[in-house]
Amino acid sequence: MAFDAKAFLRTLTEEPGVYRMIGADETVLYVGKAKNLKRRVSSYFQRTQLSPRIAIMVGQVERVDITATRSEAEALILENNLIKSLGPKYNILFRDDKSYPYIALSGGDFPQIYYHRGGFRKGVRYFGPFPNSWAVRESLHLMQKIFRLRTCEDTTFANRSRPCLLHQIQRCTGPCVGLIDKEAYAADVQLASLFLNGRHGDVVDDLSRRMQAASDALAFEKAVVYRDQIRNLQAVLHKQFVESAKDEDVDVLAAVEQGGAVCVNLAMIRGGRHLGDRPLFPSNAQGCTPLDALVAFVEQHYLEQPLPGKILVNLEPGAIREALEALVEGKAPVMAARYENERAWMGMAENNASLALLAREQTASRGEQRLEALRDALGLADTPSRIECFDISHTMGEATVASCVVWDGKAMKKSEYRRYNITGITEGDDYAAMRQALTRRYEKVAAGEGVRPDLILIDGGKGQMGVAKEVLAELGLDIMMFGVAKGESRKPGLEELVFPDGRDPVHMRPDAPALHLIQEIRDEAHRFAITGHRARRAKTRNTSRLEDIAGVGPTRRRKLLAAFGGMDGVRKATVEDLCRVEGINRHLAEQIYNALR
Repeated sequence: MAFDAKAFLRTLTEEPGVYRMIGADETVLYVGKAKNLKRRVSSYFQRTQLSPRIAIMVGQVERVDITATRSEAEALILENNLIKSLGPKYNILFRDDKSYPYIALSGGDFPQIYYHRGGFRKGVRYFGPFPNSWAVRESLHLMQKIFRLRTCEDTTFANRSRPCLLHQIQRCTGPCVGLIDKEAYAADVQLASLFLNGRHGDVVDDLSRRMQAASDALAFEKAVVYRDQIRNLQAVLHKQFVESAKDEDVDVLAAVEQGGAVCVNLAMIRGGRHLGDRPLFPSNAQGCTPLDALVAFVEQHYLEQPLPGKILVNLEPGAIREALEALVEGKAPVMAARYENERAWMGMAENNASLALLAREQTASRGEQRLEALRDALGLADTPSRIECFDISHTMGEATVASCVVWDGKAMKKSEYRRYNITGITEGDDYAAMRQALTRRYEKVAAGEGVRPDLILIDGGKGQMGVAKEVLAELGLDIMMFGVAKGESRKPGLEELVFPDGRDPVHMRPDAPALHLIQEIRDEAHRFAITGHRARRAKTRNTSRLEDIAGVGPTRRRKLLAAFGGMDGVRKATVEDLCRVEGINRHLAEQIYNALR
């Protein structure tokens, strides 16, 4: 039965809330928020000037569900939660596999400064966010150079007997071995905090006072240290290409459209320093305008990130401000670029958005060309859009790991990579390892749970292909696949493609685009497998000897490794050292000591 919009609209409330457009088979088409549900939802069915994209969506609506809320801010939060959980087809989404990175300062007498990404912990101070990991690492390098705070982990810090290399190259004051007292270190931490909060002038003034006091006290070596810190700080502040005269925090947002694609570029200025750009591309955005994308980004980004002192936008500040004020329930500092330095920031952001769109277009075009070349080379009826590749890695059968990497038609899709720890097979049996990995991956597909690939690529020859053919037959799956066997000399460019149907292997020219695509996917599978294998092997070797000792379970093993900073520290510990660890009596300490000799 067709959706009766008029009858439905008569029942709507004028309260704020969230509406969900439902299509055929209970598919959620769109989730939206409204200050007035009746007025907002009515606009979809009473307006005649809908955009083509929205008109198509409205034509598919079979039902509209609503949830009234107490305020528009509550509606915005509920809308965001529903979008994340339901993934509606027509919502413009900004997805990023990674959260924004921060610089963190731990607590304690001698705080550690370190790179952080993820949730926040109580007792730790966080500075940021930064647009990318490069900006964080550059700032951390600067912190070490100027303030010389420790970056080592707490277990390493607690178990050092002499200063590390960072102290020798003047990047750490050596608190681990008492080369600086708690008060002096706290003063350095305070300066670093001021700097990270953008108060550069206060830092320079404080260092200048310290230098003068040291000089007056004839402590010239200490005065030279302060002088070098000031010079390093001034050099960094001076080399900024575009810099504010004020110690201000600004987000610069530029939305640009090229060839039907939209990019929102986020540039972050913190303490007057330009920290870099982050281009973001919306999904579900076919036919959306740059303003639509910019509004969607602002609503999603600032729901989780703190507001800076100022937000500069290149499109309709009033519309962006209205959307943001509904989120923050107050005035939002959104404006157009006015001053010379602000216009310079905006120009850079718009240019970087255009460059990101161009690079994305070229990458997509190159990927399409290589996929078409692969289709022609293999004689496929259709161009594959999703390719999955498997590889096995081990050392003489030890710590066997299988990898599965995914190519989604344009690039490697790292969020869908998987590793499989292989167990219960004869060591070194690559065929059994491949069977286990393929079974674990595709039994879900056979059950209708996973995503079905268009093409499977196996890093191996006829033996591995035989195993793959058997696994898919047992699972009742019919998926095109082939193997990549290394040539006799095992040199890149001499690979041959092996097929499960027994046809002759195919050799491609070393410069063939299809072969380059195969090599890229195969090499990524190999990299992903070998890094997983090395991590598993290292973990096994570090803990297996402890696991073999009666009375040392997982809890005591963790305490031992934490107390001595790893397996090397445990091996070097005396019986008396081991006895100081909680849960280790003298009898057990002697057992551990003798077992590790």
